Amino acid sequence: MNDIDIAVGTVKVPGATLRYETRGSGPVLLLIPGGAGDAGLFEGMAGLLADAGHTVVSYDQRGLSRSPLDGPLADQRVTEWRDDALAVLDAVSPDAPADVFGSSSGGIVALSLLAARPDRVRRLVAHEPPLVELLADPAPYRDHFAEVRELHRTRGLGPAMARFSETPDGRKPERQDGELPASIRPMAARMTANMPVFLEHVLVPFSSSAPDLEGLRAAAGKLVLGVGEESTDQEALAGPARRLAELTGAVRTEFPGGHVGCVEHPAEFAKVLLSAMWR
Repeated sequence: MNDIDIAVGTVKVPGATLRYETRGSGPVLLLIPGGAGDAGLFEGMAGLLADAGHTVVSYDQRGLSRSPLDGPLADQRVTEWRDDALAVLDAVSPDAPADVFGSSSGGIVALSLLAARPDRVRRLVAHEPPLVELLADPAPYRDHFAEVRELHRTRGLGPAMARFSETPDGRKPERQDGELPASIRPMAARMTANMPVFLEHVLVPFSSSAPDLEGLRAAAGKLVLGVGEESTDQEALAGPARRLAELTGAVRTEFPGGHVGCVEHPAEFAKVLLSAMWR
């Protein structure tokens, strides 16, 4: 992979200033991070995607890392973050639709963008958007996330994260994460600082939101829903993508790794992403 310069810019949006970064040249591919991550989440694969002939763009969501809010922090709204994504697109690709990839809660944002503004999207991949209200029985997952938020409020970050890593019935994940991949170590401190914002103001409102199914059905030809090979038995992660594929008629594609496969297996993940974008 060639060394590719990264250009940093900012865009002012209502209530915040968003920091974004671009690398490469060619058609725009916007990467929308999820959870407590920021643009650094894609460090491992962004250069590979740029080498493949794309202008790769990512950004820090409002209130996270280097995208400060103008005022006090409150519960975040999917529609506001969708408009932020559109503002970044307008800054980097004002005249042409772009390819878009969204991961986790970033996938929820991406889906909202596609439903509201299909004219600004050429192809969109939403990887494991945790829209638990789409599940046949959402209550255990809804209650689980609410419990995590309450633990954060009453007992702090450690107990909340411990519960967040479990299934609703208290089972531990089979695969324990080891050392952080080198690509995201520079983001680690920012991600730790972002985690209270995510647990308190993003997790519950985003996971409990309802996608615009009518809009997504109308744009289903542009939509690919991603599921990680290691997430297929995790209903809160894989279930909503499977259900959205059924409800909209959109394509479903399997990606390497689990919920953060783009970090765990960046080269393999980038290859599948490029294939999904151009299928």
